[in-house]
Amino acid sequence: MRPTGPLHLGHYHGVLKNWAQMQHEYECFFMVADWHALTTNYDDTARIEEYVWDTVLDWLAAGISPTAATIFVQSKVPEHAELHLLLSMVTPLGWLERVPTYKEQQEKLQNKDLSTYGFLGYPLLQAADILVYRAGNVPVGADQVPHVEMTREAARRFNHFYGKEPGFEEKVTEAIKKMGKKNAKLYNSLRKKFQEEGEQSALETAQALVESQANISINDRERLYGYLDGEGKIILPEPQALLTPVSKMPGLDGQKMSKSYGNAIAMREPRESVEKKIKTMPTDPARVRRTDPGTPEKCPVWEFHKIYSSDEVKDWVQKGCTTAGIGCIDCKGPVIDSVCAEQQIFVERAKEYQESPEIVRNIVSEGSERARDVARETMDDVRQAMGLSYK
Repeated sequence: MRPTGPLHLGHYHGVLKNWAQMQHEYECFFMVADWHALTTNYDDTARIEEYVWDTVLDWLAAGISPTAATIFVQSKVPEHAELHLLLSMVTPLGWLERVPTYKEQQEKLQNKDLSTYGFLGYPLLQAADILVYRAGNVPVGADQVPHVEMTREAARRFNHFYGKEPGFEEKVTEAIKKMGKKNAKLYNSLRKKFQEEGEQSALETAQALVESQANISINDRERLYGYLDGEGKIILPEPQALLTPVSKMPGLDGQKMSKSYGNAIAMREPRESVEKKIKTMPTDPARVRRTDPGTPEKCPVWEFHKIYSSDEVKDWVQKGCTTAGIGCIDCKGPVIDSVCAEQQIFVERAKEYQESPEIVRNIVSEGSERARDVARETMDDVRQAMGLSYK
């Protein structure tokens, strides 16, 4: 996530709620992408450090746990930049120019000069962010799938050029022996069946067999995968897009919640401010007077009810609005209470960290070091494959 200041309810319901659940199902790396913030805001970096801490604090308030996931800052792991540089040597320019968001952002942000190398190359930096951890899955919305696909292409191209390590056959033979006689025989049989007969199920069974081997290293496992389909060692595995639910959190005006639209409620915004914002929200334009009946589906407040209210409250709104039995201020009351109750949880969680900011600094420092340990291993293999490992 790019650091842009305090996060809002759209971030929570669209991303963080999902992350808080995923951290208990996967090994997760959550990165504050401070370098990516420079791709469009390179001319104003005065508050970037403040925004980084705001972002981490809101993650912690949302339930992201430093004991369950790795929380780190991108620039504290310079291996991202190194892999980005090395990938840029083999990535065709056309791949970057065809990324959908490249032209979209240029059109949307016409007040910015985005004809920079950094902006053109940011999808490749995103690819490095993913590949340096050899990620299996990348949680994204449907609009971000092209970025993951470009990451897969970058990994595939890199492996094609550099996956033929010296002594590959001998190393594979040794890796097969480590599987034990029975599994080794089965692996060779399945490989032969796939390569000679093209039987896809044999490939899938062999891959599952490799995956189940607990006594072989990551490098040996990648060699065994590569040997199955006739390729070399897979140095950078291709990640999969893990599609996440579409955010249903609207802004105060019914559009998508966004700070740039001026329609957002911050995760830890004071109650007085929240009350004022919701009380002045636009409602069904047909309800000019208190006695005019309305249609909830035409009112932005109803979208908040769909997220925050019980079925009982929603039935009360439907009946009261369509018969003019309740006014718009009455309708907004339960929304204010529910939003503020949710925010109180965030405020309480954040309190400890606000009182002791060194705890947040330590979380980021330790998380960044954990992330860097993983990134270093990847870069050792990348340098070796490219002939840049000087010993």
